[in-house]
Amino acid sequence: MRDMRFVEHSPMVRRMKPAMITPAEIAALIRDALPDATVEASDWSGTGDHYDVRVASLGFRGISLLDQHRIIYAAVDAALKDGRLHAIQIKTEAKG
Repeated sequence: MRDMRFVEHSPMVRRMKPAMITPAEIAALIRDALPDATVEASDWSGTGDHYDVRVASLGFRGISLLDQHRIIYAAVDAALKDGRLHAIQIKTEAKG
């Protein structure tokens, strides 16, 4: 089970929120889908759940930009669904 932290929005209301994802975890998720990928991930908001991601891979050769982004979204889908990742800006490049 993921590390969970309490987040207080008011003194009367407490709920669980998943721990934020790290750049290394994002890179690992993407490399699971694209093993040759060069991945750079940086937190652009300072909150640990909004990332700018740049990915270069041979796997993108001959694939439309839209489909390249779909590959990345599929790779990080679980993190988006469980709340570790809230927003992602993607830039992709075909190696070679």
